Amino acid sequence: MKLLIGVTGASGMIFLKAFAELCRQQDDLVVHGICSEAGRDVSKMELGHGVEELQGIDQWFGPDDFFAPPASGSADYGAMVILPCSMGTLGAISSGLSINLIHRAADVLLKERKKVVLGVRETPLNRTHLSNMLKVHDAGAVICPPMPSYYFRPKTLDEAAISYGWRVMDQLGIEVTERKRWGKV
Repeated sequence: MKLLIGVTGASGMIFLKAFAELCRQQDDLVVHGICSEAGRDVSKMELGHGVEELQGIDQWFGPDDFFAPPASGSADYGAMVILPCSMGTLGAISSGLSINLIHRAADVLLKERKKVVLGVRETPLNRTHLSNMLKVHDAGAVICPPMPSYYFRPKTLDEAAISYGWRVMDQLGIEVTERKRWGKV
């Protein structure tokens, strides 16, 4: 499977790091990424390094490169995950705007009826946020906020983040062999 990851300037890079590590562990997964300028800044602030240093992402495209493969349905990506997903990105996708390559790629995958998972990050939510979530849901996207599973009793933030990564992998239909599941804790 070919997977596309979009990274925006919302807080929550710990969830991206955990998800990228899960991607790295998958033998049959090719992962490409697009990161906004704000995403680069937040990554440096929260992780201490740029997104290019994350393990598990094979190739990066610039957010303004509309000639990159993710701009076309013929690139044949199987799915897209936007993590973390800012409310600005959510709004652009819900309105069908292609302001940058992340927005365009999401639009392409939705029109091709491929899986698009949005790890939306904001709290509290206002009516516009909720309305935009409903619009992208109706267009075929999955709203999957970074909410870890606490019933696994994570001892660290990294353990909490990995439990969210497992949920995203489930949404993509990718089996993670070494993971905890409800009822098998």
